[in-house]
Amino acid sequence: MTAAANELKPVLVFDSGIGGLTVLREARVLMPERGFIYVADDAGFPYGGWEEPALKQRIVDLFAKLLTQYDPEVCIIACNTAFTLVGADLRAAFPAMTFVGTVPAIKPAAERTRSGLVSVLATPGTVKRAYTRDLIQSFATQCHVRLVGSENLARLAESYIRGDAIADDAVMTEIDQCFVEMDGRKTDIVVLACTHYPFMANIFRRLAPWPVDWLDPAEAIARRARSLVPQAADAVHPDNFDFAVFTSGAPDFPTRRLMQGFGLKA
Repeated sequence: MTAAANELKPVLVFDSGIGGLTVLREARVLMPERGFIYVADDAGFPYGGWEEPALKQRIVDLFAKLLTQYDPEVCIIACNTAFTLVGADLRAAFPAMTFVGTVPAIKPAAERTRSGLVSVLATPGTVKRAYTRDLIQSFATQCHVRLVGSENLARLAESYIRGDAIADDAVMTEIDQCFVEMDGRKTDIVVLACTHYPFMANIFRRLAPWPVDWLDPAEAIARRARSLVPQAADAVHPDNFDFAVFTSGAPDFPTRRLMQGFGLKA
C-alpha cells in the first residue's frame, strides 16, 4: 500500500516491539492530519541479544522493503537500541528519507537535575554504545551519570502492556541500581532510555525508594518529527493508513487488541 498522489504520505513509526506506541501516541496528537504506519520488528525482538553487524544488516534490509512498500513522509525510529546502532547507516543508505531518531535524553536530564546524580535506565545494547557515552561527554560532564543496562525490563514491559501481571520484585531487580546516594545527595532524575519503559512508569514510581523524575522522551521525539513534516491546513486524514505491521506476521490476540486500542488495524 502506498500513498495516493492526492493525499498526504503517512508517518512510519518503527520499534523492535510495541514500546514505540508511547511515541506514536504523542505524534498523532501533533500530526492529526497524517496517517500512521506502526512497524514492530517482533520477529527480531529483543534486540539486546543480537550481534551488532547482524542487527545492522537486518534493520537496513528491513527498511529497504518498508520504504519501497509504504513510501512514508518521515520515519521515526522509536527505539534507542536501534537508532544508536544503525541511525547513521539508515541515513547513508536512504539519503532521500528523513529519519527521526530516539537517543537517551541525557542532555535535558543534565539541565534539570538539582542533585547532579542522574541515572540512565536502558537496554544493555544502548548502555554499551559509544553514542550514549558521547552524549554524556558532550552534555553531562558536570553530573554523575550511572548507566543501568536492564536485561529483562523490555520483556517485562511487553508482557505488562499486553495485560499480564508483573511481580514487583522482578521489576525492582531491574531498576534498583538507578538509585544512588552520594555525599548526602540522591538521584533525582532517571532517563527512560527505552520506549517500552514509560508504560511502566506508575510501577516505577510506586516502587522507587524516593521520588525521582522519570524522564520520558516521547513528546520531544514527536515534536521533532512534527517540525520536519510539511503541514497542510486543508488536509483530510486518510482512510487507508493507521495500521500496524508485525515482522512475525502473527501478532497474538492481546497484541491485536492493544493495537485496536491505539486506533490501529493489525
